[in-house]
Parts: sequence; structure tokens; C-alpha cells
Amino acid sequence: MRLRGCGKIFVWRLNTAVNVVNLLSHDIERSILEVHAPPLLALTSGRFTAESEFPACLTRGNVSMSEAATAEAKLEVKQASKEVKESENVAEKYSAMTVSKNSEMNMGELSSVFSAVATHKPVKKQITFVEDKQEFSRFPTKAGRRSLSRSISQSSTDSYSSAASYTDSSDDETSPRDKTQVNSKGSSDFCVKNIKQAEFGRREIEIAEQDMTALISLRKRAQSEKPLAGAKIVGCTHITAQTAVLIETLAALGAQCRWTACNIYSTQNEVAAALSETGVAVFAWKGESEDDFWWCIDRCVNTEGWQPNMILDDGGDLTHWMYKKYPNVFKKIRGIVEESVTGVHRLYQLSKAGKLCVPAMNVNDSVTKQKFDNLYCCRESILDGLKRTTDVMFGGKQVVVCGYGEVGKGCCAALKALGSIVYVTEIDPICALQACMDGFRVVKLNEVIRQVDIIITCTGNKNVVTRDQLDRMKNGAIVCNMGHSNTEIDVASLRTPELTWERVRSQVDHVIWPDGKRVILLAEGRLLNLSCSTVPTFVLSITATTQALALIELYNAPEGRYKKDVYLLPKKMDEYVASLHLTTFDAHLTELSDEQAKYLGLNKNGPFKPNYYRY
Repeated sequence: MRLRGCGKIFVWRLNTAVNVVNLLSHDIERSILEVHAPPLLALTSGRFTAESEFPACLTRGNVSMSEAATAEAKLEVKQASKEVKESENVAEKYSAMTVSKNSEMNMGELSSVFSAVATHKPVKKQITFVEDKQEFSRFPTKAGRRSLSRSISQSSTDSYSSAASYTDSSDDETSPRDKTQVNSKGSSDFCVKNIKQAEFGRREIEIAEQDMTALISLRKRAQSEKPLAGAKIVGCTHITAQTAVLIETLAALGAQCRWTACNIYSTQNEVAAALSETGVAVFAWKGESEDDFWWCIDRCVNTEGWQPNMILDDGGDLTHWMYKKYPNVFKKIRGIVEESVTGVHRLYQLSKAGKLCVPAMNVNDSVTKQKFDNLYCCRESILDGLKRTTDVMFGGKQVVVCGYGEVGKGCCAALKALGSIVYVTEIDPICALQACMDGFRVVKLNEVIRQVDIIITCTGNKNVVTRDQLDRMKNGAIVCNMGHSNTEIDVASLRTPELTWERVRSQVDHVIWPDGKRVILLAEGRLLNLSCSTVPTFVLSITATTQALALIELYNAPEGRYKKDVYLLPKKMDEYVASLHLTTFDAHLTELSDEQAKYLGLNKNGPFKPNYYRY
């Protein structure tokens, strides 16, 4: 039968119906045919449902069919034949309506538009791809075709997906140390990936400012007083849009700043470019080598005409470098502000050995850092980092979290909420008891190393996961670090001739054993959330405000207030940081009456808790 006016879809459906009827006319295994007839006929009539997809009477190796099912099948066949005849009538009617139009076309044109319907051979429906490079689902849904290729924003950890940030030019392959770049002010005192990305970085900073209103409020309140006038701050932190807001706040308060990155993978290149454009001397880019890392630190410290007097550190690398290589410069420092567990530990070691010659502020153990950055920030960013790098399904996965401090608590809570089976390793009986009370099983890592799917370290220690344990992990196990340094996982032991490293995605390596086993290592054992994802801006606003106040306090403190030791941020400042952020939630504090304040023995304006209070 030739159709001269029907569309392709109508032809396909009609052809399928005809094929079914013709197939039924042959004398072949009628029992099997009758079993499959209902779903086939439902397909031709557009009523293919889950109920008709798997016939209930189909059994393993045998075909059994009740009389009722047989009658129903025959009824469906009869109904299909009727629908085919109706379809033919509709086709003839449609053809008659369009004959006047088609008569104006020659036979060649007609054959290019319409084709004859084969009555015995099924027509294979072709799927046209929009682009050769894309692959689509063979069964398009209402939502449209689904591309199997990953977008730049999914596969990369930079903060934007503009083509300007991702080019294949040879310029991008050149090390920033080998480039000569100049900003719009004529300065070349910086080293970033590409200064031309400054415009995009400025947008990122402006977006971050919208969720860092408390830090901006502090900037506006203190800008007229310039409490950091004369301060020369050298910083070594993650360089992101959020830390850029902090750096620009310090500059607005009168400080001169030189900055480098504390992590070779966490730098947002466009943000580093934006800071360099404004005149901040930034030496950092994403993907530095170990040599680049220390070179950047040295450039921040050792520059003609520059004598830093304040340090803002994250991890202690900058402090360690100055102490070892530039002891005379280090002695002139007025104060150090450290925000990480690792860095604080190193400061206490120097203090215990009597080698700490400047006062230092321990921001990591401040309440605002511990309870908000370490807990709430990690609770969200651990999932983001794992999803972006591995697309892992958390439900039902067995996960071991090494360490149940504030970071570990946040990771465990997030994974448990999504259905993971979570184990905890701990050395501290108090933290271990907390984990038990929160519903987690406390184990030794060796007890579960062969069965777990994901291993997360959150200790701030070294060799938490050893080579022997890596050897015993199951195929496909994911290993990552939420602490600070890359020493928590013994990555160095994996760089041996018998093991093969395969980079499968940005910040994702498969370490392959001789027997074919693969262990998935994220960010080469470095900090997962800042290397492979981003973190909540609001939480970082709390930490950044705390750091700014700590720098102001140390820089302006009268001589003798702080000795050559490590101090906690005063409780009053912790409360002030929290109060600045309450306005975001439109929260209203209750005020003590004079009688109530006297009863509690407190000042009406705080601090409201003693230093030993545990929030």
C-alpha cells in the first residue's frame, strides 16, 4: 500500500500494525505468539504500558496460557485488525485531501517526500543526532534528548564555565612563571594563569559579596578608622572568590597585601587575576607543581622593599618557610593568624620548643570557626566534591570516616542523611563515644578496609591510610581527604613502578594494581572540597570575619598584651562575629534585664559564656 499524504510517524505506526497482522496469519508457534500479541498490539495502538510489557503468563522455558488470557489475546488481535482498516480509511481520506497539492509536484519530488510501506519487512526507525560529538538516549522522553557528554562546569572545578577560561591555546600550556604579564595599571608584580580572566573573576567576587554581608558591614564600619594602616600582610590561604572579599576588606582597612595559595589545586584562576588587576600581588594558579608552590611563597616574602609585619596562614607552610629561610624577617613579625588544625599544631610545637618568637592567634579553635566552618561547611561540601568527581550514589554505600572532630561530624551527618552506612575511626574516647551516641559504629580501619566503598580522612594527622591498607581495598574504592595536608593518605607510596596512574577526569586518578584492581584517588590526597568543588559562601564569611578581627586585634594590641605564645580569639570577638551574621536571618536577640544580668553575674553586653564553655 502506498501512502501519499501521511507523515513518517503515522507510516511507522501503521506499518507495525500491518506487520503484526501478517505475522499472525502464519502458522507458527501460536502459543508464544498469543502470549506476546497483547503487548505488540498495545504498541501499535499507542497503549504500551508497564502492565502489557511483561505478560504474566510467560514462565521460565515453558509457555502456559489460561483460556481467559487466550480469549483476551484473540480479542486484542481482532481489535488491532479493525484499527488497521480504520487507519487505511483515514490514510485514503487524507491522501484525497492533499492530492491537489501533490499533483503539482513531479514523481521525483514525491518519492523524496513519501515512501512506500513495506508490508512484510519491519522498518527500522532512524535516530538523527544533532551533533556528531554528542550521543543521545535512543528513547527520547518528554524532557527531550539527554546528552551523555559532561559539561565543562561538571568536569572541572573552576567556578565558571566560560570559554574564556578554558582554551586549548598554547598560551595556556605555558607555565605562568615563563610569562610576562602586565595589568591595566602597568604593574607586573604578580604571577597568575591569565590576567585576561580578571573580568570574569570580578563577577565571581561580586557574587560572593552578596552572601558575605557581615564582612562587608565590618569593612564599612572600620573603613574610616583604617585600623590596619601600615600593616603589611603576607597571606597563604585558598584563593577563591570568598577569600578575595577578605583580602579586599583588609586592603580597604589600610593594609598592603601579598598573597599566595596554601593548596596547589584550590586556586580559582579568574579570581587570582581579578585581585592582581586591582594591585594585590598574587602568586598562585591552579595546578602548581611542588616547586611552583614554594617559589610562590618565596616571591611573596622575599621582595625588594617589602618587610611583612603580619602573617595570615592556612596550614603553617608560610610560617614554616619564613622561620626556616628568613629568620631575621620572621623576628620582625608582629603577629600570626592561623586557621587550620595542621597549622595550629605546628605553632604549638614551635611554642613548646621555645622557638616561637612572635604572638600567634589560633583561629581554628575559635567557636565561630569550629562550629560553622568545620561542621556546617564540610557537611555540605563533602557531598558536592564526591558528586562532581565520581557521580557516586550514596545510598547503601559503606563509608568510613577517619576522625570524628567537627569536620568528621559534618561528613558523617551528610552521608548518613543520604542513606550511606557510615563507620568512624577515632583515637579520642570522648569523640568515639559521641560517634556511638550519634548512631555510628566505631571501628579500626583494618576491620572494614576490605569492604568499604569510600574512605574519607579528617584528622590533620599523617599516614592515616597506609600503603598496606590501600593494597587491601576493594576494586573501585574511593579515597579522599577532608583534612588539610596531603600527608593523611600515604600517596607517596603509590608512586612506584608496579602501579599505574591513569588520569580519568580533572582531579580524579585511577591507581591500577598489577592484578587490575583500581583505587580512585581524588585530588592526589589533598583537600577535597576546595580542590574538587566549592564551599558555602555564607559559612566562609564567618571565618573571614573572624580572621579580619584577629589581625586587627594583634596589630593594634598594646605592647605586652600578647607574649610569644599561641592565643585563642577573645570570646567577645566570637560573639561579635556571630551577631554580625544574625541579621541575614532577621534574628532578634533577647536582652537581659539588670536583675537577670546580676543574677547570672554577667555583663548585659557579654561575653555570655566563660572560656571553658563547650558549645
